[in-house]
Order: sequence, then structure tokens, then C-alpha cells
Amino acid sequence: MKKVMLALALLGTPLLGFAQGQIGAYQEGVHYHKIAGPEVTPVDGVRVTEVFSYLCNHCATFEPYVQAWKTRKPENVELTRIPVEFGRAIWSLYARAYVTASMLGVAEEAHVAMMDTLWKERRQMRSMEQIADFYANYGVAPDKFLATSKSFAVDMRMKNEQKVVRDAGISGTPSMLVNDRYRVSVGGAVNSWGTMLAIVDALVADEQARMAAAAAVPEAIAE
Repeated sequence: MKKVMLALALLGTPLLGFAQGQIGAYQEGVHYHKIAGPEVTPVDGVRVTEVFSYLCNHCATFEPYVQAWKTRKPENVELTRIPVEFGRAIWSLYARAYVTASMLGVAEEAHVAMMDTLWKERRQMRSMEQIADFYANYGVAPDKFLATSKSFAVDMRMKNEQKVVRDAGISGTPSMLVNDRYRVSVGGAVNSWGTMLAIVDALVADEQARMAAAAAVPEAIAE
């Protein structure tokens, strides 16, 4: 019984300093923001989401940092991306293109090349047909890409993802979400891309601790 009570106490208690709204040197409301919503404990791993746009120059600058972070992140941490629209037609075009490429399984493979095409080669594609030709280099027939881009599935995913962006209170890119519970963006006390990712790492560690506490409950009950 004592083990059960201890496990339940761990699960219900903020971990790693969250009782004071902080993790180590990072403080809620200063270095990161908690997103309003129900408390959900992850079970399979931690999801880190980059909210970005291909037409955001800061996102292009940030991308090498993200690539480096991917090589050192824990195995149970999944990186996903949400392309924002922010009410701009050209941003919406590229957001739809990314979602389409993602559903066709080539988004991540082509991601850096798309950034380089736009920001290093200074070659902007202004129609879905031009973008479809770009993704043809990754084995997707242009007619298939165009048809998928107009599909109900792409429409719904874009609608759902833009709701995530709004609910998270994101107004600039790039921003990072950790399990859709925390938002981190550069600005104010977060004065570098490296600091931003260090905060993400701290939040990931906290989520992993929550997972461990949740897993301890059925084990304790079983004993």
C-alpha cells in the first residue's frame, strides 16, 4: 500500500521544480509558456514540434540548429513540424505543400533542400505546380502531388494543425512545442537558438520524468 501511495503521489506532484513553475534556471512565463488545456501524460514518448514557415528567414537560420539537435535527441523523442499560414496566401501555399509532402512521405527528406532552394539559391516557387515539380526530385509524380494537395485529408490536417498553433498562442516563427503543453520561442530572456533548444531539452526531461512516474503506478499496484 505504501508503494501505491508513493506512486500516486509522484504522479500527482509537479516534477523537477514545477511546483515553483520552473526547471532549473528556466522559469515559466519567462523562458517558456505553459499552454492551457487538460493535463495529459504521454505514454509512448515525447513529441517536440517545430512551428515554422519556409518563407520565414529566421526559420532558415534556425534549421541547422534543429538538424544538429536531431542527432542528439533521445530516441523516444519525436520531432514533428507544423507549417503556419498566419493569414498570408503565399505562406498558406507552402504550408499546404509541406503537409502534402508529409502525407506522401517525403517532407523530411526534402526539408533542408526546400530551405536551401528558397534562401540560398533565392529561387521562390509561386504555384503548387512549381512546387510539385520540386518534389518530383524525391520520387513523387507531379500529378499525384497536385491531387493530394487538393484532398480532404490535407484540408483537415491543415485545419487541425492551425488550431494547435492558435491554441498555443503562437504569433511568430520559429517556435517549439513540447507535447503541446509548453511553448518556447526566441525573445526576451531566450536570446539565442541554443538557449531555445536547451529549454526544450529541459522540458523534454520533465516530460520523461512524468512518463516514468505514470509507469510506476501500475507497477506499484501490481506489487
